[in-house]
Amino acid sequence: MQKSEAGRTRVQVYLTDAKVIAGLNREAKVSKATLSQAAGRAIARGLQKAPQADPEDRLLQLERSLRDHMRATARDMQIIQELQIEVAKALFLRMPDAFADEDPTVQKAVEHRIERLLDATAARIVQGRPDRPSAADRIEGEPQTFRAAN
Repeated sequence: MQKSEAGRTRVQVYLTDAKVIAGLNREAKVSKATLSQAAGRAIARGLQKAPQADPEDRLLQLERSLRDHMRATARDMQIIQELQIEVAKALFLRMPDAFADEDPTVQKAVEHRIERLLDATAARIVQGRPDRPSAADRIEGEPQTFRAAN
């Protein structure tokens, strides 16, 4: 090691790991700095007790964006599912409301039909079938209800 002016220390390092060399070259190119400056910053980051991510780190930005997108998508899917159930209830209970719709037996039948509808939809999603099931999959006696594809 040699001491140079203005409190800087000159260090000569021999690198043999191709990945380290490629990473330093990439970092130097991206930051438009010399290879030795990029190496100095990398060493400083490595010596930190709790290394901070580079604010311009594209991978970190992508991860944050993906996490935000997943959170928004999960919220949207929950809203859509709740809306679908409410629409199914309205369809199965008929519009406008009739006194017979308040019957507990009718209510239970509606809940059962909704569960079958959701199960069939989930089965189609799991199988990756975007299309509706064929007429062979229909449950006899119920023209609009389909068996869950197994």
